[in-house]
Amino acid sequence: MSLPEGLSRTERRKANTRAALIRAGQKFLAEGRTNVSVLDITSTADVGNGSFYNHFSTKDELFDASVDAVLEAHGALMDDLTSDIDDPAEAFTQSFRLTGRLHRRHPEATLVTLQRGTQVLTSEHGLVPRATRDITAAVKAGRFEVDDIDTAMAVVVGASLALGQLLLSRPDRDDAATTDAVTRQILRGLGLSDRDAAELCSLPLPDID
Repeated sequence: MSLPEGLSRTERRKANTRAALIRAGQKFLAEGRTNVSVLDITSTADVGNGSFYNHFSTKDELFDASVDAVLEAHGALMDDLTSDIDDPAEAFTQSFRLTGRLHRRHPEATLVTLQRGTQVLTSEHGLVPRATRDITAAVKAGRFEVDDIDTAMAVVVGASLALGQLLLSRPDRDDAATTDAVTRQILRGLGLSDRDAAELCSLPLPDID
């Protein structure tokens, strides 16, 4: 996690402490261990026990921030990788296809997200606001046919979470082929023809390794 320019030494130290606490929170979430003490968290973060309450009021607040950090980092990456794509349907497709592949490459981030579950549907961070933006733009451009954006997003989020769980629980599955199969189903649900869905899913992806 990079820090903003121009921070004082004290501000930088506080930001580093907060980042360490969030990383510790992500580790416990990925392990499915949320019934831990503040001392467990600060020990894992390698910061003073009293520093926890300089940043968070409760463990739940830390865990929420830990999930939001994962979601926002993912969303920012997708924004960067789709910034030169003019077609919103293509931008959505690329983001979903990349997200599926990242489940296997960054399993801890997926495990953190799965801990939040379908609550990510109401999150202001990560895939949901970006996908909502792209789907809405694709409808306006005549690329998608969607009557209810909220319903469409419920399907997209459910598919993304289920895909992450499938790929982590079945390491024998081809992550690219499985992701693209799910993506084609999503695109058909958004109103694309089989041919158009297959064409979008055949486009080359940027390197994420």
